[in-house]
Amino acid sequence: MTAYTDQDLESMLCDLESDVAERKESFKGEAPVKAREAVCAFANDLPDHRRPGVIFIGARDDGSPAGLAVTDELLRQLADMKTDGNIVPPPTLTVAKHMLRGSEMAVVTVWPADSPPARFKGRIWVRVGPRRAIASAQDERILNEKRRHRDSHFDAQPVPSATLADLSRWRFEEGYLPSAFSADVLAANDRSYEQRLAATKMILSVDQPTPTVAGILVLGLRPRDFISSAYVQFLRVAGREWGDPVHDEAVLEGPIEDLARRVDEKLAAHNRTAVDFTSGPVEVRTSTYPMAALQQLVRNAIMHRAYEGTSSPIRVYWFDDRIEIVSPGGPYGIVTAEAFGQPGVVDYRNPTLAEAMRVLGLVQRFGFGIQTARRELREKNHPDPEFLVEPTRVHCTVRARQ
Repeated sequence: MTAYTDQDLESMLCDLESDVAERKESFKGEAPVKAREAVCAFANDLPDHRRPGVIFIGARDDGSPAGLAVTDELLRQLADMKTDGNIVPPPTLTVAKHMLRGSEMAVVTVWPADSPPARFKGRIWVRVGPRRAIASAQDERILNEKRRHRDSHFDAQPVPSATLADLSRWRFEEGYLPSAFSADVLAANDRSYEQRLAATKMILSVDQPTPTVAGILVLGLRPRDFISSAYVQFLRVAGREWGDPVHDEAVLEGPIEDLARRVDEKLAAHNRTAVDFTSGPVEVRTSTYPMAALQQLVRNAIMHRAYEGTSSPIRVYWFDDRIEIVSPGGPYGIVTAEAFGQPGVVDYRNPTLAEAMRVLGLVQRFGFGIQTARRELREKNHPDPEFLVEPTRVHCTVRARQ
């Protein structure tokens, strides 16, 4: 991120709808408190702009100059917002005097925090459009997830209430290990059960053999005992509207390999195949939807969903004219709402789980799931899948054949 030029600042000064700019006529009265709230909100960067926010001191609400004299004492008072201990962790900010619209103004530039959420006097402030607000519980979860993108991922964290007895040793030794390593490597390796679990990140360490989130999801005997959201809710709606009769309903759960298989079985059960005997010398079979596309989209949801801070499952709702797949958790890391689904733009909220799904053959190549689904749908004369990408969920709609 680079600093703004004076031209950039003047443009931001005049943009009254901007959520990365705030204006104060002076630094008196309530202004010091409001300015600190704004610093906190810009540091948290809830909209994920990934660029600095700016507070103009000496500007009216409409962006016009207030005629404030910018003194060294004023600049010192503004700089104190970083070090007076009221904002934790201390924000990264710069303070400088600029000539904007022919008048002096003090400009406070606040950089997004590396470890959000930032708090001002114990409260988390965020930007909601052009105004400030106290963060909701959901906002705080998003900010925590932004921090964990730089820290250890959630799927590598231990599950304190779980023990080795909650993992399937048979599933690990007879299924996972032979898929992850060649037979000669396993034969030559004299590592213990605990060492192998630790090497594959299914437990925290040999000395602390607590199952990780990924370990519970991949090898757990009953994953939902520890991760309440680890299931898929399936509905077959007999109609095209919410509220139409439900023809079939199922809660699909279990370790990842079983979960993916059960979802496949449920989708296949409803994916009718038309047989054409009359159009040519060989019969032609056509399914309502290409199974390969549905598999890719659902498994993509299982891999990338948020398992932390939510009890919401993945939802697969099959209507007469479409299938809707709703995954908790919005874009993550370098993936933004604008770049979502673009070739080559990929990041992993759950990298250990992603690797496990590759080992188990549930995914073949990272970053190609959505592209594969698009290709399969186009080849069968379906529209491209539609994605609604929000901070807390990704909503995918697959339309019936045109």
